Amino acid sequence: MFLFLLVVLHPKADAQIDPGECRYPLGMEDGRIQNADITASSQWYDTTGPQYARLNREEGDGAWCPAGQLQPSDVQYLQLDLRQLTFLTVVATQGRYARSSGNEFARKYRLTYSRDGHRWVPWRNRFGNEIIMANVNTYESVVKDLHPPIITRFLRLIPVTDTVHTVCMRIELFGCSWQDGLTAYSGPEGHTMMAPGYPITPLNDSTYDGVQERRRVLGGLGQLTDGVIGLDDFSQTRQYMPWPGYDYVGWRNDSLGPGYIEMEFQFDRQRNFTFMKVHSNNMFARGVKVFSSVSCVFKPRLISHWEPESVEFHTVLDDRNPSARYVTVPLDRRVATAIRCRFYFADTWMMFSEISFQSATNPLPTLKSPMMTSLPFETQSRAPTTFTAATATGVLFRVVLIGHTHPRMTPSVKQTLIWYFTDGSTVTTKPRPPEDSNTSILIGCLVTIILLLVVIIFLILWWQYVCKVMEKGPRRILDEEVMVRLPCSSDSSQSPPLNSLDSPYERVFLLDTPTRFPERTELRGKAPDCGSGYAEPDITRCTHQQSLQSSVPHYAETLIVKLQGVTGSNTYAVPALTADSLTRKDITAAEFPREHLIFREKLGEGQFGEVHLCEAEGLVEFLGEDAPPLLDGKSSVLVAVKQLRADATANARNDFLKEIKIMSRLNDPNIIRLLCVCVHSDPLCMVTEYMENGDLNMFLSQREIESTLTHANNIPSVSMMDLLHMAVQIASGMKYLGSLNFVHRDLATRNCLLDRQLTIKISDFGMSRNLYSSDYYRIQGRAVLPIRWMAWESILLGKFTTGSDVWAFGVTLWEIFTLCTEQPYSLLTDEQVIENSGEFFRNQGRQIYLSPPPLCPPALYELMMRCWRRDIIDRPSFNSLYQALRFHSPRS
Repeated sequence: MFLFLLVVLHPKADAQIDPGECRYPLGMEDGRIQNADITASSQWYDTTGPQYARLNREEGDGAWCPAGQLQPSDVQYLQLDLRQLTFLTVVATQGRYARSSGNEFARKYRLTYSRDGHRWVPWRNRFGNEIIMANVNTYESVVKDLHPPIITRFLRLIPVTDTVHTVCMRIELFGCSWQDGLTAYSGPEGHTMMAPGYPITPLNDSTYDGVQERRRVLGGLGQLTDGVIGLDDFSQTRQYMPWPGYDYVGWRNDSLGPGYIEMEFQFDRQRNFTFMKVHSNNMFARGVKVFSSVSCVFKPRLISHWEPESVEFHTVLDDRNPSARYVTVPLDRRVATAIRCRFYFADTWMMFSEISFQSATNPLPTLKSPMMTSLPFETQSRAPTTFTAATATGVLFRVVLIGHTHPRMTPSVKQTLIWYFTDGSTVTTKPRPPEDSNTSILIGCLVTIILLLVVIIFLILWWQYVCKVMEKGPRRILDEEVMVRLPCSSDSSQSPPLNSLDSPYERVFLLDTPTRFPERTELRGKAPDCGSGYAEPDITRCTHQQSLQSSVPHYAETLIVKLQGVTGSNTYAVPALTADSLTRKDITAAEFPREHLIFREKLGEGQFGEVHLCEAEGLVEFLGEDAPPLLDGKSSVLVAVKQLRADATANARNDFLKEIKIMSRLNDPNIIRLLCVCVHSDPLCMVTEYMENGDLNMFLSQREIESTLTHANNIPSVSMMDLLHMAVQIASGMKYLGSLNFVHRDLATRNCLLDRQLTIKISDFGMSRNLYSSDYYRIQGRAVLPIRWMAWESILLGKFTTGSDVWAFGVTLWEIFTLCTEQPYSLLTDEQVIENSGEFFRNQGRQIYLSPPPLCPPALYELMMRCWRRDIIDRPSFNSLYQALRFHSPRS
């Protein structure tokens, strides 16, 4: 006779771990992380050792400080052993306060991590950036979300500095235990979907931290374990996505011969596996479906063979509901340290966003007692008797049958019975009948269970309806911005301090969960400024505030420091220290009478100013030896005048004056010079050189390569030596800018002016001219970007350096030797150009390069290819480019 029937219901499966919930302090502040588990590469004194790197604590001299002053090239680290695999989502840092006597902190840091203590992996955010912006003073804590999160046991925090500094750090980590036990998965690398009428969709595992060999990924973890579930429509973009489909790893059937993908999963120890959950896309209208079946084999121990007996699972395909869903695959409580699964295609594409496992960490013990007891599911003895069953309702449930002993029953009859029900799916396992059992008793059990199934199915339908109602609110994961939730003070009029993280049981939550804990106080930190200064932009300081049109790949939305000056022309990026020093200097250019400027043509305009082509009467006498030469028969000099409008803001006025000070520092024969200014009265003006032959793009597009035909027919032409001479001059001018650490950011033939002797001067007018508007990609509400000339790191990361100017120089060379007859990447749309920059970032050999121009010698095209190398450090300097081009040019 049976005592009871226990029914365990499982609602719709969710991710194994949720980054929005997994945000508990791991124990630096409260001491759960022991001193022995905190080490460092060095320490200044015993009182600034690693054991004192605890957030909000003031023991010793207040923090961990590495020995000596930190050099930019130094690698000093603070290392933590978390004693178990941990899902790390947040890092909080402070400087050394030391009861008001300390004044050291780290402005930046980076992370490396290891799951085994031997192989260390650098952490990068979803845009490939390793640097995390940290503290701006000694006492306030700065909390940074890790996107993507880290699965690790060991962690190193490495302070980063741009100058020689003393740094000290206190930290706290947030996350939770990694119960999944998965330490690595391997499989074929993801493919890229290129369908007519849709944007290019890379479906590779972009955050994978293992290695790639022969188009397979090995030995790491990535997007399939980051806790982020892909959208129903994979072509849509979340706010944090660098590109559409980012959350999915996908494979194309016809690119894999066998008709399946094989993945192997490695675990931290021997485990008893209950089931595997695979979140899969099902946009069948795009040729994407859930896998048709899966077959898994198991390796019981680290050094053993794969067991021949497999577990197979078949799905019922769904051509009505395109929603992404979890597919739960029962694993029959098999014991293993590794699992190898083959997922079979049901259509052209198969896409996964998460894979997780339910398991117990030890093999199940064998029950000695003849009496069956109500042990937990994970600790019962041998595998239960399992029957094939399915419902159309889609909710997995188990029926656990527990009973008394009986003198005529063997122990095998008194095992737990488990029924699996899955959404339109069948579970195929072999029933294991009891030996020498009483058939009538077994039939009675089954009849009882079947009678109760009607009630259970009704409960399932009701439960599923409730779940659907509760899940109507969309889940969102925001970007870098976080908030700290703390217990409310008993005095409701006072808010807790921002830098307090009191209880080890408190969590740091994302901003998308304001209603989960209404009893807690929410504190939002001020977002960093993303203004338009001249220093090299740092993407880690910016938050995304605006969206592009839905058709634009999302990583084009990267916040890039404004390229345009107040007059609409390009502005040079200069080092922050230089820009600060310029603001303290007076304008050295001479004041020119504005009534002597005669308007000829408007070249362009910006939000607060215009660029005019003018004749300057008396400028030669005014400047003396520094004056540009007069045109034949002219008494005036052709100049470009940047003029600020009367309605310009105070910030625009300050930027305009700063631009004058920057231009006044430039003095090179191949750079446009600032001649004079008109700043004693409004409107403010700066007067620069202009060349009578206009810009290089227009000049070359109206000419042909020199030949006997051009001479015979008096056709305007240029020779190969002319083109090489132009390239040498541009390299010379850029070499000069690089020597000052100035970054041009818009180098192209449209920004190179020529005189009648083919002397080139690099200018900055191209961006403001409507003639070249098609060369720029406009982001709504922000500056236009010359993406066809920009390096991949400038497009994706907003990073402008001399190395990115070298990339643009390579494109400018390509323009010159095509005689500017076509636009770079003319066969690609703007969106495809941005997608191609993503291929440079991923570096999987799929990037598209500009093809060799017909007039270009092979050695020169090889020089262009060197300019387009992925890593900045591998690109040539402007000095080496100048020397190489000069070697081939007889004029230089």
